[in-house]
Amino acid sequence: MQKTTKPNKHLFNGFSVPDTEQINRALAIIAQIPDDPHYFRPRGIEVAAILMEFNVDLNTILAAILSDPRLAHLDPLPDIKEQFGETVAALVKDVNWLNKLTVYSLEMTDQPRQTETLRRMLLSMTQDVRAVLIKLAYRVQRLKVLPKESYELRRFIAQETLDIYAPIANRMGIHQLKWELEDMAFRYLEPKSYLRIAKSLSDSRAQRENCVNKFIALLQEKLAAEGISAKIYGRPKHIYSIWKKMLRKQLDIDELYDLLAVRIIVDSLTACYATLGVVHSLWQTIPKEFDDYIANPKENGYQSLHTVVIDSDGNRIEVQIRTQQMHDFAELGVAAHWSYKEGGKHDTAIAKNIASLRKLLKETGPERDRKEDSDEALSENFRSELFNDRVYVLTPAGKIIDLVKGSTPLDFAYAIHTEIGHRCRGAKVNGRIAPLTYTLKSGDQVKILTAKDGGPNHNWIDLNLGYLKTSAAISKVKSWFKNQQQAQNIATGKAILDKESQRLGLKMISLAELAKHFNQPDTDKLLEAIGRSDINSRQLAAFFKIPELEAPPAPIQRKKPEIKSAIVVEGIDNVLTSLAHCCSPVQGNDIIGYISHKKGITIHRKDCENIMHLGPEKQAQLISVNWGAKKASYAVPIVIHAFNPQNLLSDVTQILAQAKIHISNAALETHPDFSALLNLTIQIENTDQLSQVLNKISQLPNIVEAKRKT
Repeated sequence: MQKTTKPNKHLFNGFSVPDTEQINRALAIIAQIPDDPHYFRPRGIEVAAILMEFNVDLNTILAAILSDPRLAHLDPLPDIKEQFGETVAALVKDVNWLNKLTVYSLEMTDQPRQTETLRRMLLSMTQDVRAVLIKLAYRVQRLKVLPKESYELRRFIAQETLDIYAPIANRMGIHQLKWELEDMAFRYLEPKSYLRIAKSLSDSRAQRENCVNKFIALLQEKLAAEGISAKIYGRPKHIYSIWKKMLRKQLDIDELYDLLAVRIIVDSLTACYATLGVVHSLWQTIPKEFDDYIANPKENGYQSLHTVVIDSDGNRIEVQIRTQQMHDFAELGVAAHWSYKEGGKHDTAIAKNIASLRKLLKETGPERDRKEDSDEALSENFRSELFNDRVYVLTPAGKIIDLVKGSTPLDFAYAIHTEIGHRCRGAKVNGRIAPLTYTLKSGDQVKILTAKDGGPNHNWIDLNLGYLKTSAAISKVKSWFKNQQQAQNIATGKAILDKESQRLGLKMISLAELAKHFNQPDTDKLLEAIGRSDINSRQLAAFFKIPELEAPPAPIQRKKPEIKSAIVVEGIDNVLTSLAHCCSPVQGNDIIGYISHKKGITIHRKDCENIMHLGPEKQAQLISVNWGAKKASYAVPIVIHAFNPQNLLSDVTQILAQAKIHISNAALETHPDFSALLNLTIQIENTDQLSQVLNKISQLPNIVEAKRKT
């Protein structure tokens, strides 16, 4: 008979009776999982035990227990939403997604942009940021059982931890998890260095504790004599941070002076400076190591006094002095400690939302009970303000592309490479064909379908049609068309110059001299100017001092595309036709075609005088024709966002009526802020017509935006 997991219920003391009942129900589900002695991965209950140290809320504990990977093997699967509510079910879903994510690769260690993009992607795709905290606890537990795994897997997990998860913990202001993740990962990556530092710290532990205790006792006595109330304690140094400082300063651990650190918490701003005076009066200072971050806060808002002193035994001790408010500001993450540790710039949205996160995590007792609505609002606030403008999309190879929110597969193609964008003809999103106007979401995997040659479409740069969102991609398309125009002008200019040289009887023309004469920087610019008619035949003739012929040739005209009419010739449409000027037939007239040797088939009215008086030999050139079908129209959904609904429908329908565009469906939505959304389905003939009408609607004073609905 298989053994089953027997969770320790005493781990979860301190919850109310109703909360304890829910925890027991979750533990009962976990208890159904058969115990496997060879299963080395983290278990939900172990992760929940780690999170208890952070005094988290009930939903976080339940989600940690129920996101145990082994739960997937139960048959039937428990209905978490029905038993524990929508919030817990959503958290479990997010944690399971994070646990299964396989985007990271070791190559990202040398690609700081990719690691940063992955960190932001993980945070942005998590519906409730508490799921990230649970994931960090899973990673701590994963590191604890890592010795049982292979050498390669140990190094992979450890490096991923340093590159992705420790910085996320730091960014969220959860420094205890950050230090634990860093030290454990460092132990697997650099075991010899880890053990050497750990042994050195262990050997000097008694000496360091004695030194710090002696320092604290003397300082406490002097501060009390000055009437200053203070809380003083030694601040531990972590092995990974010591290692990084050793590398940065190129020093051995015995040469580092700031392994001894003391923090002093006082009641007021005045007491900070008074305490600093006492410290400096008792011990020798190192002037270059003094920083006043109270008078001059760091860019991220961090405030504290930092100084380094030398005690009577010659030990260097780092001292931090701050008020309780300053301490809370730093410890809760609002100071955005990651900004100066990781080299980023301060972001007020990050600071604000980390504070919201920490408030969400720390609420306990009566404050925590029955506050799911508030919790969800705080969590959504964290996500919406921090990541409201970005999406993170994957290539088929797993590379992450950071795009502006609202980007399309076409934007993605141009972000990969300009030529891929130019030759893009389609896209697969998550394995399925998607339109080029599809709005990408974080986590989508995109494969671009390209042609061997070709270029972009003019419609791509029409913002109303929704093909492109990013300004960089739009700029690349415009540049392509500009280059094509330049190439065409150069070819036209060369043809004109060749014809002029023949007309003037010149065997050779010096393009360099010609370019210099007309103030053109090079020969290509010269030919382009001739092709644009900026330099004409008269000017060229004047340069060569040869009299111009009486009848200069007409400038070369670009060949216009042939336009095929909607006439059907004996059952075959799309035949080249032209309408006769003598009778000007229009749709509805009885018509007949006349086969011309120069103009194809000319369309006449049957009662046209010229047709009526044709001789017998020319009547053989008549052919039966009729009007083809009317131009096809297509149903296109559009959406119009307005400041208010007043006269919205009448104003829009008036514009559509003037454009002779039929409305097949309409729905008006009004919102609590008095704004309005008008959804229409209109019949249009082509994209030019659609663009024109959307532009006209956008010009109405009440309109925020008018666009094609994707």
